Amino acid sequence: MAQAEGRGVAVVTGGSAGLGRAIVRELADRGWDVAVLARGRDGVDAAVAEVQAAGRRGLGVSVDVSDNDAVERAADEVERGLGPIDLWVNNVMSGAISTFLDTSADDFDRATAVTYLGAVNGTRAALRRMRARDRGHIIQIGSALAHRGIPLQAAYCGAKHAVHGFTDSVVSELTHEGSQVAVSIVDMPALNTTQFGWVKSDFPHHPQPVPPIYQPEVGARAVADVADKPRRRTWVGESTVGLILGTRVAGRFLDWYLAKNAWEGQFAPDSTPSGAAPNLYEPVPGDHGAHGAFDDRARSGSIQTWAIRHRTPLYAAAAAAASGVVAGAVSLLRRR
Repeated sequence: MAQAEGRGVAVVTGGSAGLGRAIVRELADRGWDVAVLARGRDGVDAAVAEVQAAGRRGLGVSVDVSDNDAVERAADEVERGLGPIDLWVNNVMSGAISTFLDTSADDFDRATAVTYLGAVNGTRAALRRMRARDRGHIIQIGSALAHRGIPLQAAYCGAKHAVHGFTDSVVSELTHEGSQVAVSIVDMPALNTTQFGWVKSDFPHHPQPVPPIYQPEVGARAVADVADKPRRRTWVGESTVGLILGTRVAGRFLDWYLAKNAWEGQFAPDSTPSGAAPNLYEPVPGDHGAHGAFDDRARSGSIQTWAIRHRTPLYAAAAAAASGVVAGAVSLLRRR
């Protein structure tokens, strides 16, 4: 039986596990053919199998996104195998839980190369193909921590901040050209992903995202919604909104608050080490799926992201309510 016509071809970097894996599943469920780019072959193959099980075409490429030439070759392989790339999601990240001075220069450089230069290399590969066709969409996976750094994650916070500045420059250039290629940033809250089981850490406690913690599917749905209807910036989760707005109006207070609370907040209270090898330099063998170790405390939904998804009917309802108030006021005045 012939396959139903799909939405187009999407690339997800870091699509073998964590948020990336959830994004791959969500896009496939919405009709996208998906190419999965990541280092670990086991996870890549498993993610591709899920795409195919959803009735879409899948393709997996084992690649380190910090290597620009390798990313270019991967993009060529995707277009040969699936066709022109319509959507590119830069999701890969890596890091370490450590104070800045206790983080080796090699570890800091590696985390920056993967998280920041990985997004740069992915954007370059996507734009080289999309710009000539004058269509396409690039989504950068950002973070609330791009707006407010926290202790023990200087490399990650710095890299995510750099992604914002880099993306603003690219958008300005595309706007100057009158290009139809869209570029979006989706800033994520703390998510229950596999990253916290294999992040490099010298601390005895199991690392955790700073609560509140959301399931990766919350972020994946937001990314797929932006793919459906491109918008320049999207904040995911009430905590992301609070942190970003709080930084704008009470930056000095947040310096004090995060210094006091974000340190201990990055370690699970049960003091159990993860036992997994770090993935900073090499992938962790096996298929690790999307979820981390915090299913028991992670939120599966967000009122804020629900409101974003339903903003059109909400705007219409608000406009109707406002019109009703105005009509009522006019009627009242006429009676007088």
